[in-house]
Amino acid sequence: MDLKRLSWVILVLVSISLVCHPTSVTAGDIVHDDDSAPKKPGCANDFVLVKVQTWVNGIENEEYVGVGARFGTAIVSKEKKANQVKLTLSDPRDCCSMPKNKYARDVIMVDRGHCKFTVKANIAESANASAVLIINNQKELYKMVCEPDETDLDIHIPAVMLPQDAGASLEKMLMNSSSVSVQLYSPKRPLVDVAEVFLWLMAVGTILCASYWSAWSAREAAIEQDKLLKDAEDEIPNTKPINGTGVVDINTASAVLFVVVASCFLVMLYKLMSYWFVEILVILFCIGGVEGLQTCLVALLSRWFKRASESYIKVPFFGAISYLTLAVSPFCIAFAVVWASYRKVSFAWIGQDILGIALIITVLQIVHVPNLKVGTVLLGCAFMYDIFWVFVSKKLFHESVMIVVARGDKSGEDGIPMLLKIPRMFDPWGGYSIIGFGDILLPGLVIAFSLRYDWLANKSLRAGYFLWAMFAYGFGLLITYVALNLMDGHGQPALLYIVPFTLGTFLTLGKKRGDLKVLWSRGEPERPCPHVHLQHSHELTGEK
Repeated sequence: MDLKRLSWVILVLVSISLVCHPTSVTAGDIVHDDDSAPKKPGCANDFVLVKVQTWVNGIENEEYVGVGARFGTAIVSKEKKANQVKLTLSDPRDCCSMPKNKYARDVIMVDRGHCKFTVKANIAESANASAVLIINNQKELYKMVCEPDETDLDIHIPAVMLPQDAGASLEKMLMNSSSVSVQLYSPKRPLVDVAEVFLWLMAVGTILCASYWSAWSAREAAIEQDKLLKDAEDEIPNTKPINGTGVVDINTASAVLFVVVASCFLVMLYKLMSYWFVEILVILFCIGGVEGLQTCLVALLSRWFKRASESYIKVPFFGAISYLTLAVSPFCIAFAVVWASYRKVSFAWIGQDILGIALIITVLQIVHVPNLKVGTVLLGCAFMYDIFWVFVSKKLFHESVMIVVARGDKSGEDGIPMLLKIPRMFDPWGGYSIIGFGDILLPGLVIAFSLRYDWLANKSLRAGYFLWAMFAYGFGLLITYVALNLMDGHGQPALLYIVPFTLGTFLTLGKKRGDLKVLWSRGEPERPCPHVHLQHSHELTGEK
């Protein structure tokens, strides 16, 4: 296997190992329930993220994010209904005993420790505070719950926990400024964000483009094969079917092995996730993105620069390369380098999506599913893989391995690059809607196969399988987003919904139309041999 093909195998494995779900990267779950902290009267709030907007001397300043307590009054959801209230340091700092002076409906900031959360809230309310901000003694947030034997839960002010670094910043503001005020509110996410619509269109459009390119290449290869058979009638016994240039057909064993190796790769990503490891993934992604972007651009531009695409020059190490490829390559390399250098800026997602889509389209052009049997095994294994690493892995690792890897936890990075992402434009919490490459690549292999079959069988769009497979994929992805919103943003394995719809539709239609046997084993329709027609026509005309 040459270096170029090896790099493709590595990149595909990385992509398949990230068969992750649409979710939000930076915003997190806005509402979260916890069965380990059961509700009871006076202690029945959902755990919600809370925005804490600050003003220093009347000028808007930093915004912090905390988490609301199980007890106390609910946080208002609309910013316009949240009042700006003066922030005051508690005295004593832990608020475990009554303060020396009453507060004028101020929001007080207290330190965690020395007494229960509910005791702090009750004392703050008794001192006429309007809310209490409890500063954690760690950088992480902590869920404030009630003890099983607690009874004094008639608390009528909100309680919010902030991380340690936010508390340090607020204390610095209070020490250096004459007036600091805060505004507490917990905005709700919109039911549907436009980012999800665009991401759906992006996923469907990518498979659509890749399928037509794959089918067109397969048809061209079939036409070329027919021409060779007609031109070499005497050599027919030794003539072998011609596969598409550079195409790799996967078999059942490799389909199973693919998912096994992908699982190992995912565990390795989970265990080794760090800043330097993400940097390696970025380099691999750039290599694949450059190759994909170059392949797509050369295919598009070759229509207008046919002579340049058919003229070759020998380059050391890379072999024979067309002049068009040589001209396009610097642009592709520069594009990837610029994206890698500025990938943390707000608009870097555009470059990441361009490189990702080009990579996916090229992989779907190179890797083919030869029949429905291989496609069923591949999607079936991926279906179980997705469910295991999103849900079952929680039992073994105490957290969802897939979600942790997709978010890039412990790496200091905003997620890994093997994702298509779009910012949530109308979401007050921000973040991104994302979809893993595997959620497009794996179903895309089967959908591209359906269009190749339709074209070789000369089926119309409605009488074929591609239209219905495409519709099933789009509907399955739509159901994924519906489930995502119903679960308050909790990650959902997309293949849990996509595979049954896509594969089920394909198998049902094949059975109903009587094509299932051919689809399952051969993967292509019976085509009469050109030399048979040629020989028959010679006999009719009396030629020898």
